[in-house]
Order: sequence, then structure tokens, then C-alpha cells
Amino acid sequence: MTAVWGRAQQQDFRSRVRGCLLGGAIGDALGAGVEFESLEAVQAAHGPDGVTDYVPAYGRRGAITDDTQMTLFTVEGLIRAQVRRDTGAWHPPTDIHRAYLRWAATQTEWGPDERRTDSGWLAREEWLYARRAPGGACLSGLADDTMGTLETPKNPGSKGCGTVMRSAPFGLLVGWEPQLVFQLAVECAAQTHGHPTGQLAAGAFAVIVHGLARGEALDGSVQHALALLGARPGHQETTDALQSALGAVRQGLPTPQRVEALGEGWTAEEALAIGVYCALVAEDVRHGLLLAVNHSGDSDSTGSICGNLLGVQHGETALPPAWIAELEGRATILQLADDFAMEMTQAPALHGPSGASPAWLDRYPAS
Repeated sequence: MTAVWGRAQQQDFRSRVRGCLLGGAIGDALGAGVEFESLEAVQAAHGPDGVTDYVPAYGRRGAITDDTQMTLFTVEGLIRAQVRRDTGAWHPPTDIHRAYLRWAATQTEWGPDERRTDSGWLAREEWLYARRAPGGACLSGLADDTMGTLETPKNPGSKGCGTVMRSAPFGLLVGWEPQLVFQLAVECAAQTHGHPTGQLAAGAFAVIVHGLARGEALDGSVQHALALLGARPGHQETTDALQSALGAVRQGLPTPQRVEALGEGWTAEEALAIGVYCALVAEDVRHGLLLAVNHSGDSDSTGSICGNLLGVQHGETALPPAWIAELEGRATILQLADDFAMEMTQAPALHGPSGASPAWLDRYPAS
């Protein structure tokens, strides 16, 4: 992408960003009520087709989980990294880490700390102060202010899917080169998960989203991710998982059993493989998302990953309207998506040497 965006480009990009974030949240919400149940239990409770609509979770239909919460804070961290660049400071992993610490506070505090003037608007959203089965590695990795790095990662043996389910926003940095997107996602994964597979699966997912956001085909985006993976030590588990997803496409009509052959989704590479497979074989968004959540495993994470992919590929108007209408936090998700799209395409009009919007800097403080 060039530095100058035409109106049609801006509109297409905003639709893809909205689609990515809304689609991921819808998939998350579809799986939230069944993530700890076996396929047999899901089918016994909901019929032979399993879940076909939202089911109650956390006291309501359409409830999102930690997957969407952390994804939103990833977006917010990326916006604030861009804003802080005006100060001469430029280290996006630090801004993402601070954003994740703000998310961690929503898991332990009753509500927003009104005394904080640098927390930004997202951390002031009261509905986000809710525990929705957050991953242990995410909580422990963010239990203090020390940032995990590739050299000294948090939770060295962990490769849970908590790295992948929050990493779609890195792929929305369409002005970046794919290898830089990959690297940023990997570095930010190390803040909570130290195992190479947990980190590399996040990088691969971000690159796949990046290709789709640029208008590439899903299969080609997966191949690009595989090429980048191949140059990284410790890539074999993630490479094998993606190859299995591609191979499953050629094995016949998609079924829950074919999904389960890829794993349960609790680990990063399995969640990535399931999300990619379901997006590849999807007849439409609805079909892909339901396939991604009807299995014995981490249904909300695999649904979220598949939803991110289908949403960024097809844009927001491809998403089922009834699911959007009932989605928890819809207004916040849309606001954040639009802010991200505006920051990435029109930043000079919002902040910079020639002037700044006070409202924007209140929403996204540079401090």
C-alpha cells in the first residue's frame, strides 16, 4: 500500500477491518457456550447439527470471551504505537505489552480506575471488566510489569492458543512487509508464551490475515506463511499443522470428524490449523463458523480465528446480520475498528507536527 489512500481503498480497508474484528467476535461468541464440551455432548444438547446459533454463555446470548477482549486490546495497542511515534519513541512491542497489561487489569479489578489519565478509552469500557475463562499463561505472563521477550520469554514451555487468538490485528498492518508483521506477532506472543510453536503460530496467523487484508487468496496467504515459517528454528509443529489443514481440504466434504482430526485447538498450532481449515472449506461465513465451533475442544478460539479470516477476506457485509445484531460489545468493536482504519489511512490529519486532535489524543494517549 502507498502512503496515499484513495476513497475506494479506504472504504475497502475499513470493511475488512470491521469484518475481521466482528467476524472474530461472532466466532468467539458462537463457541463460548460449548468450548468445554465434547462433540457428543454438543450434539446431544443441540441436535445432530450441533450449535447452529448463539447459545447462552456468561448470562447472555452473543457473549464474547477473553479471545475478543485481548484482540481489542491488541488493536488499541497498535493505534497507540502509531500515535506515540510522534514523540520519537517507536517500539510497538512495548505499546502492545502496555495494552495487554490494561487487559490484565480488567481481569482483576472491579471497573475502570477513574484516576488514571493515560489509560485511554478502551480501558474505560465497563463491560470489558469480566472474566471469560482467560488462559493461565496469559494471566501469569502479565501478572507483573516485566515484558517477556524472545530472549527471555514468559512461560517458556507454554504453547497455548492464547497467542494466536489475539494476533489477527497485526495482519491488518497492510502497509508493512509480511516479514515485519510476522516478527511483531512473534515478539508480542513471547510476552505470555515462551514455546516456539506458540510464537510462530501467532506469526503465521498474522501473515495469513495480512495477505487477505491485501486482497490475496486464502490458499496463497497460507503458502506465504509456510514460506516464512520454514526459515525459523522450531517451526516444524506449526508447519505440519498448516500442511495438515491444507491436506484435509482435499480429503472430501468437511465434517466435524475431519475438524477433530486436526486436534482440539487448545494448543496454538491446532487452533490455527482448525481455523484455517474451516475458512478454506467454508461455503459462506455462516457455514465456516459453525464448522469451526462444533467439535470437542476450544470452540471459542477456533471460531474466533476462523471468523477473523473470513471477516477480513469478505468484509463486514458478508457477516450474518442477526449474529451482528446480538453480539455483545458490538458498538465498542465497531468504534475500535473504525478508529484503527482511520489511524492507518488518515493519521496525519489526526496527530503530527502540524497539529493534533485533542479528542483523538484523549482516546489514544501518547504517554
